[in-house]
Amino acid sequence: MRVRFGDFTLDTDTRQLRHGDVERHLSPKGFDLLRLLIEHRPRALSKSELHERLWPKTFVSDATLSSLVAEVREALGETARGGHFVRTAHRFGYAFDGDAVVTGARATADAAEQVRCWVIWEHGHLPLRDGEYLVGRDGDVSVWLESPTISRHHARIRISGTDATIEDLGSKNGTFVRGARLEGRARLTDGDQIRLGSVALTIRVLTDETTITEYSP
Repeated sequence: MRVRFGDFTLDTDTRQLRHGDVERHLSPKGFDLLRLLIEHRPRALSKSELHERLWPKTFVSDATLSSLVAEVREALGETARGGHFVRTAHRFGYAFDGDAVVTGARATADAAEQVRCWVIWEHGHLPLRDGEYLVGRDGDVSVWLESPTISRHHARIRISGTDATIEDLGSKNGTFVRGARLEGRARLTDGDQIRLGSVALTIRVLTDETTITEYSP
């Protein structure tokens, strides 16, 4: 994937960050941090989520993450007070705050594969293309929820066009759809309220009958 933002280009295949034609050096973890923030834009990623994704099953201090953020900001020519791309979410984490455009073959594929489903929760929203999405608090999930009431692999959402389903994966605190605890798999429709443990989510499905003005992620 190649992403342009401002005068910068991030290429995840070659693992290069360029400012115009000049390559800007980033450590492997610094590159991964910038990639995560861009991929999940505009959602703010919590410090806990970043720790899980960057250093799975390894304890590191918040100071290590802060140093990594400072490294990324230096490569982008910005500071914590004068930044255009990396935003600090006070007492929570970090987010990518600039306009980014995917270019090349990935952009063509993305245009052909229109997003029609979204999952929305307190700290952001995530587009869901066709496929399977693990929901939980382990480092390998697609939808990461920060709460002690969430199991590591809590539930699985499947998307196929405008067909969406959810199933509980034996979570301790359960998955609830429209107020009822889930047994087996359930079909999801636009506007359904989902609760995993104590975390509330909403599913939005853009159908042929839904107008753009009716949809608000």
